[in-house]
Amino acid sequence: MTIRPERLTDWWQGRRWRDDHGDTSIQMAIIFPFVLLATVAVIQASMWYYARQIALTAAREGATAARAYQASAADGAAQARSVLERSAGDSLGNYSVSASSDGQRVQVRVSGTAMSMIPGVSCLHVTQSASGAVERWTVIGR
Repeated sequence: MTIRPERLTDWWQGRRWRDDHGDTSIQMAIIFPFVLLATVAVIQASMWYYARQIALTAAREGATAARAYQASAADGAAQARSVLERSAGDSLGNYSVSASSDGQRVQVRVSGTAMSMIPGVSCLHVTQSASGAVERWTVIGR
């Protein structure tokens, strides 16, 4: 018996589709954990970035307050803490604020930890700082 090539193709395609029951489920079982991991990684990276932005905003606000005429580094630290109390929520936890000044420049540093979605990963440390020249009166030519 001779099978013509076009009939062989029809037979093979029909048989192949009948024999592939459950292949999609197996493929999804293999691929889905990677898709889920990638989704969680993107969300975690977004949460870390958001925590960095909160810390940077607080540091900038603190530096602006500390740069003002006759303000101190403590004023900048207090302003940074005030911003963190209003905006950090659960996104930036265990935060600390430090401010220093050498009379010419002031620097405010904000540190904390970003919230983690991944169990066992709690070391997403965030540190941001801002600095600027202290405002002061000067005489032209001196």
